[in-house]
Amino acid sequence: MEHMFIGILLVIVFVLIDKLNKLEKRLNNIKATLDQVANVLEVPEHPINDELRKLLKEGKEIQAIKEVRNVLGLSLIEAKQYVDAL
Repeated sequence: MEHMFIGILLVIVFVLIDKLNKLEKRLNNIKATLDQVANVLEVPEHPINDELRKLLKEGKEIQAIKEVRNVLGLSLIEAKQYVDAL
């Protein structure tokens, strides 16, 4: 009985991981589409980007990430990805 429960639990975990991976791929595709639309419509960059580039030139990547988190309210991982994309 316990083995069957563990087996079912493992199947559920694998299904959830698969669904999360698919959602992440869809989210990345949506982001790429939004970036393309923004480029076509010539949507201006967020004003903080110039300050972030300045911090990066000065070698202050951690300060840039902190600034992104404060201004845009992103998580640590999202802020790091944002700064890396500049």
